[in-house]
Amino acid sequence: MIVQRRAVTAVLATATLLLTAGCSSDDGAGGPPDGTATPGRTAAQSSPAGQPAEETPPAKGTVKVVRTVTEGLKSPWGLAALPDGDLLVSSRDEGTITRVDTDTGKKTELGEVPGVSPEGEGGLLGIALSPDYASDHMVYAYYTSASDNRIVRMLYDGDKPSGQQLGAPDTIFRGIPKGFIHNGGRIAFGPDKMLYAGTGESGEEGLSQDKESLGGKILRMTPEGEPAPGNAFADSTVYSYGHRNVQGLAWDSKQRLFAAEFGQDTWDELNAIEPGGNYGWPEVEGRADDSRYRNPTAEWSTDEASPSGIAYAEGSVWMAGLRGERLWRIPLDGTKASADPQAFLEGEHGRLRTVLAAGGDKLWLVTSETDGRGSPEAGDDRILELEVS
Repeated sequence: MIVQRRAVTAVLATATLLLTAGCSSDDGAGGPPDGTATPGRTAAQSSPAGQPAEETPPAKGTVKVVRTVTEGLKSPWGLAALPDGDLLVSSRDEGTITRVDTDTGKKTELGEVPGVSPEGEGGLLGIALSPDYASDHMVYAYYTSASDNRIVRMLYDGDKPSGQQLGAPDTIFRGIPKGFIHNGGRIAFGPDKMLYAGTGESGEEGLSQDKESLGGKILRMTPEGEPAPGNAFADSTVYSYGHRNVQGLAWDSKQRLFAAEFGQDTWDELNAIEPGGNYGWPEVEGRADDSRYRNPTAEWSTDEASPSGIAYAEGSVWMAGLRGERLWRIPLDGTKASADPQAFLEGEHGRLRTVLAAGGDKLWLVTSETDGRGSPEAGDDRILELEVS
């Protein structure tokens, strides 16, 4: 049985953060300047002019933890669902990928990804399955090497012995700035079968506004790592810029992309992503009402969120909070929030790293107490199955 986290957990996590990072990064450095906690704020709640309003979900939703799928995971980060319903989960610090049987919870290690150099927030981060996985059996991974952040793909052969099921990595993309903090790391194939990657500015704020840099961006590329057709900037993988540290990517039912990113001292953000859009960092943190920059769909004080993974289900974006230790529901009307964000599971399962749609009203949720900033208890870390509305 998962016990209620004590209030001291948040205090310890914050103290550890201040010692290790000195800024919000993975956990937020604190709330607004006056020290008060401010509820999640939303952008104007209206549909674009001249377009019919979309059906919106109820203002209030529900979350039920159906069961614990598995436990005993170490620094879990990325999550991908196999066609048969099992899950692959990456370990940031151990550099391994493990298969989880979602019926029994049994864990089988595929193998260790060579070249991973875990340090700080870096290591083996996001994973994704090829859009042609049924025929090519390729698993993609974003990881921190000794010199950069890069994306590789590996053949997965489940018929081989445990620990030997991953083929040699083929590097398809390299040169993403690395740092002790702000390595981004989320990857996902979009409805267009292109690969999207969220990157961080590695602690160098100026990279975010530099369209020639890969730091502080959302990248869009072909499965082979080439600039995707239709990108906003010629011969570039840069899809959007002005980001601080993107770790959440998800598409809604209309194939619109949303991304979550960490703020510094004031506002974490959920953004609706437009090709070529400038999301403001470091000139802007949160909403600015400046025509040069895109306003977020919703924003939170950093002690309430520090968002990592996001997923779309039942008309809402669901956002996992690390320092905030809660799951946020953001109901949508187009690319706007149709009601105030609603928090669930606050303090019940500790830090929350990744959330993944599991079909219909189901989500997979990954906790993150063993990443060096939590207060791990027996059984941490876990994958939970949720039922949401």
